[in-house]
Amino acid sequence: MDLIVNKNVKLKEVEMEDAPSLYALIHANRGHLRRFLGWIDATEGTADIEMFIAGSRQRRMMQNGTDYGLWYKGRIVGVVGLHYMDWINHCTSIGYWIIENMQGKGIMTAAVSRLIRYVFDELGLNRVEIRCAVENEKSRAIPERLGFTREGQIRQGEWLYDHYVDHIVYGLLKNEWRRA
Repeated sequence: MDLIVNKNVKLKEVEMEDAPSLYALIHANRGHLRRFLGWIDATEGTADIEMFIAGSRQRRMMQNGTDYGLWYKGRIVGVVGLHYMDWINHCTSIGYWIIENMQGKGIMTAAVSRLIRYVFDELGLNRVEIRCAVENEKSRAIPERLGFTREGQIRQGEWLYDHYVDHIVYGLLKNEWRRA
């Protein structure tokens, strides 16, 4: 299911036909993306993206999350995903990335806002969590802008190639969500 964000931005569930363009996007932005994404070096070709998409489709079929291509003016510029769906506790986690030259335009904030609306209003969940590396100020600005509460810090929460990074945990409850 596609989610329309605004006249220029759309979230479209990733499909196999997206693999070549998604791989080309990642390959062209390796330096930028590698700084905070630990899977970049292991993404060596379109086959790796096809495995990612197959996993996303499987999670979608099992109602355990999905990944969306982030489309801006008809071209893919990033990915936004629901990492898991905890139906017992009514919560999920959102992750995202965008290419460097599309940062600072409000695209990702608008996309995450739309996904949150979908999570609360259509899926009926109660909590959304976002985790960001402490040093990733641009990524951290998104939950802060959207009214999330900074709930804590996970020390050495992620191994990133040759070092650990701490994560900030942000949470948002349905009754705290302000409609944008």
